[in-house]
Amino acid sequence: MAVDAERLDAFVGQFTGDFGAALHASTVVVGDKLGLYRALDESGPTDAASLAAAASCDARLVQEWLDAQFTAGYCEHSAQTGTYWLSPEQSAVLADAASPAFLVGAMTIAVSTAKDEEKVREAFTSGGGLGWQEHHHDLFHGTERLFRPGYVANLVSEWIPALDGVDDKLRRGASVADLGCGHGASTVLLAREYPNSTFTGYDFHQASIDIARKRAAEAGVADRTRFEVASAQDFPGSGYDLVCIFDALHDMGDPPAAARHIRSALDADGTWLLVEPMAGESVEDNANPVGRIFYAASVSICTPAAQSQSGGHALGSQVPEAELARIAHDAGFGRFRRSAETPFNRVFEVRP
Repeated sequence: MAVDAERLDAFVGQFTGDFGAALHASTVVVGDKLGLYRALDESGPTDAASLAAAASCDARLVQEWLDAQFTAGYCEHSAQTGTYWLSPEQSAVLADAASPAFLVGAMTIAVSTAKDEEKVREAFTSGGGLGWQEHHHDLFHGTERLFRPGYVANLVSEWIPALDGVDDKLRRGASVADLGCGHGASTVLLAREYPNSTFTGYDFHQASIDIARKRAAEAGVADRTRFEVASAQDFPGSGYDLVCIFDALHDMGDPPAAARHIRSALDADGTWLLVEPMAGESVEDNANPVGRIFYAASVSICTPAAQSQSGGHALGSQVPEAELARIAHDAGFGRFRRSAETPFNRVFEVRP
């Protein structure tokens, strides 16, 4: 087939934009880890020398970093004064960790996949997967920092109230398990909102459990929040009023077994809160910016993680709702409904 020159130019233009974005990701992580965004936000309009002094960095490299941010649209610049600053919107995304729009963790994850490229490539040829614990530690920290703002914005204000009777149960006092809890961002947030309930976070990654325990102590909820090493297929306990899985079922090697174990561990009137990435029923439905993010993450993170575990199931990050419903029904659940959603998440209420 002959190459269409116009379409070729358009694709080269697309690729050029992607190349710039890929290179820019590491400048975001550098700026975050060195405190450059925070210093720029606190200082207001400033020049490279002043920002470098505030962040204890080399002025020449800070100048180049500022120019990279400006040309990428990540800061503002005045040619007349030679100063740079963050707009309120840029600050919310790049500098304010308490903002629901804080997204810097996304770039930390992106850069971590580049650090793990050789391991991912080996997974392609071996078929043995790549365990979560085998990734660069930036993936763990980036995941916490990316997902926490979404939980802050939605978990107790939208997702829990959307579940039938769950908010009332938690306010009276309930038993909750958070599976695949990672650093415990969701668990701690729930514990702070519902002081009469008890919470246990489970994750198979010991290093994440250690950090989760630290987060609970820092938040003052360690007296009724504990974290233990266990998988969704074998976590202990029974009679739970609420079991949560936030963006983790598709990473598991045996989601059907996890669903069956959750069913057996729930109280007769309990609820399974299942949060999964936003997705349609087909790859064509997912041909959009959000689907692009999740498929790329699935190549390097989600699918290899599932392949590294026993069970033989590697769902990938873009699981059709019909497939999730089938897993739930086959495990003995009678009710499955989408109770809420965001541009990035589907929230399901699963009941016996």
